Amino acid sequence: MSARKSIAFSSVLLGLSFGWLGCQRSSSLSSVVPGVTTSSPAEQVLQRYHQDLTHLDSAVALLHRAVAQSQPLRQQRQAFLAARRAWKRTEMLAEYYSPSTAKLLNGPALGEVEEFDQQQRIHEPEGLQVLETYFYPEPYTPAQQPKVLEQLAFVRSSLLSLHHAAETLSPTDSHIFDAARLEVFRVMTLGVSGFDTPASPGAVPEAAEALGTVQATLASYQPQLMARQPRLAARLDSTFRAVQTFLGHSREAATFNRLQFLVAYANPLSQQVWQAQQALGIPAFKEVRALRADAASLFEADAFDATAFAANTTERPTPPQVLLGQQLFFDPVLSGNGSRSCASCHQSTRAFTDGQAKSLAFAGRGVVARNAPTLLNAALQRTQFHDGRVSFLEDQAAAVIANPTEMHGSLATAARLLSRSPAYRTAFAAAFATEPSAAVQQEQVKTALAAYLRSLVRLNSPFDQYMRGEPEALGAAAQRGANVFLGKAKCATCHFLPLFNGTVPPGFERTEAEVLGTPAQASLHPRALDPDLGRGGATGIRWQQHAFKTPTLRNVALTAPYMHNGAYRTLEQVIDFYDQGGGAGLGLAVPNQTLPTDKLHLTAQEKRDLVAFLHALTDTTGLGHSEPRRLPQFPAELARLNARKAGGQY
Repeated sequence: MSARKSIAFSSVLLGLSFGWLGCQRSSSLSSVVPGVTTSSPAEQVLQRYHQDLTHLDSAVALLHRAVAQSQPLRQQRQAFLAARRAWKRTEMLAEYYSPSTAKLLNGPALGEVEEFDQQQRIHEPEGLQVLETYFYPEPYTPAQQPKVLEQLAFVRSSLLSLHHAAETLSPTDSHIFDAARLEVFRVMTLGVSGFDTPASPGAVPEAAEALGTVQATLASYQPQLMARQPRLAARLDSTFRAVQTFLGHSREAATFNRLQFLVAYANPLSQQVWQAQQALGIPAFKEVRALRADAASLFEADAFDATAFAANTTERPTPPQVLLGQQLFFDPVLSGNGSRSCASCHQSTRAFTDGQAKSLAFAGRGVVARNAPTLLNAALQRTQFHDGRVSFLEDQAAAVIANPTEMHGSLATAARLLSRSPAYRTAFAAAFATEPSAAVQQEQVKTALAAYLRSLVRLNSPFDQYMRGEPEALGAAAQRGANVFLGKAKCATCHFLPLFNGTVPPGFERTEAEVLGTPAQASLHPRALDPDLGRGGATGIRWQQHAFKTPTLRNVALTAPYMHNGAYRTLEQVIDFYDQGGGAGLGLAVPNQTLPTDKLHLTAQEKRDLVAFLHALTDTTGLGHSEPRRLPQFPAELARLNARKAGGQY
């Protein structure tokens, strides 16, 4: 289940936005002047962006005046909501070209600590979401007025940065369509879930504004599209009008049918935007991305590229590497005593978990530190382990093999032992294009294991089928539960669509961690917080203590018990925990909890529907025969190893 407001504990993103280098204006070109009509559609879009930034300036100025003059609360709130809607009209290009500034303008109202900062200074949040806390749910006090005005000054400073950045832009048609489709995805995954409107009532009107910008953007290409494919042009125009009509009739976030919006309006819209791009002959970018640059829908079976999450994105896993990795995964020869394999704790029949709160430790000496997470879709996240201490599956495999309580082995020892098996040498030669006589290398072992793990992507659950146009795939209870998940329970503000983990859309460039206040034992009257420091233990940062990576909810019906410590044995218990506001809501002292402590007030029916929806996220296609029938053999001098059991002894 999910926290209801996410915050990244990782360092502030320094990465470049999509396509940034390809669309910087050279110094020899003059900038587009607002108000001057230009000939190309891309220039028209840029001109509109300048105008929208100016409108945002005006909206913020009006909000500043309302606060400075102590106007009635109703007027101040109206001015605030108007400023947020004005931001949404600029969001498409602001997020695309200036993501760091966009984060300052509209990032979560929670502090951050940069992991390289030895002084552990908390960077206080700023921007529109901080301003929201002064207007909703309760208004600020007169004594807080200077703080509100200070935040408005921060917003105006960030706006100035956006203006300066806009003067340097010269986007191509490819950039425009890329940004447009990503904005549709942003609305689908973050906007309608209330990710950036946790307290104010503006999620639906803001979605209308954001998609209105996409509509205005594509209007610049409408004459060309009409000339090439008039039916598609008419269909796209009709879809835009239908989207706005639906949003206009559903202004209240509490009653908004998010599932219907996604399946009947937003998903077809993203597909038609891509069709229009193809019809116009505008190429998609070729760069490797988590969400493919040519993905027409978030819910396509192959929308995501697991290679993008790897350290080396230029070499894709080959079938021989995957097959070799599968053999190694089930082979106890990698462990220190030759009796334990990766599959000992990650069993394919249990969605690659083991059904234990904490797995049995090496040689049966107690238990390991944390619950065994599923490996299904583990390739589609930016960090590994509950504490996110490594980034790549290759490093995760190496760490597990070396861990004295898990496999208590050594990659170097394993590579030497595997080199003594002619069958394994042949398999490694086929996988890595080497000679069969060549010794097995440690890097090859890691690469093969990671290749197998990247093959465990499963995105064809009943929910996915429903989103792809199979209405019978999702029952009535699960449909109601989807709306609870996306709406009242706010699960989707941390377990983001469509991966249902903490990897933030639409760029999927970072995976978030949360402080939930998980108790040591399941109880509605817990006595103690679980002592595991989580991310804070890995980084040494106090503010990250008890933070854990937001895991995937795909196949969650099969992966009990839950949480990093396996404290909760049922989904119903987990839902009750969130319904009460996490650990702090249950009375524990959790000063850095990122999960809001207020209660959700879910009804018994809503909880049952939510469980039904979570069951609809199950997809274990093709996993029934994951375990190899036999393992590669060793020569006579190592005959004792030939009796080893695939999957290990315990």
